[in-house]
Amino acid sequence: MSADTTTTPVATGIKLTDVAATKVASLLAQEDRDDLVLRVAVQPGGCSGLKYQLYFDDRNQDGDMTYAFGAVKVVVDKMSDPYLSGASIDFVDTIEKQGFTIDNPNAGGSCACGDSFH
Repeated sequence: MSADTTTTPVATGIKLTDVAATKVASLLAQEDRDDLVLRVAVQPGGCSGLKYQLYFDDRNQDGDMTYAFGAVKVVVDKMSDPYLSGASIDFVDTIEKQGFTIDNPNAGGSCACGDSFH
């Protein structure tokens, strides 16, 4: 007899919520360029060792991972991809805060600014 095993799919790649995708599409429309993608990267720095970078880019680097969310493309370089696998980018627009947020299950901890992690 074999035992039943249940496998839970592991989240891979980066996710962009519908709200964030709409905001990115709006910002891209303001730029009036169709060659830009949203690049998400992890760089050394910040109070916890690593920090996030989000910016529009027109370059393609060797090893880039591209994720499509409707008309919006998110690009992650090969060094950052393992740190961002399963991370979710959202856009928050409240009285207290406005901007993109990253919920990253790979972050072992973060600092008070919320922009860096280890």
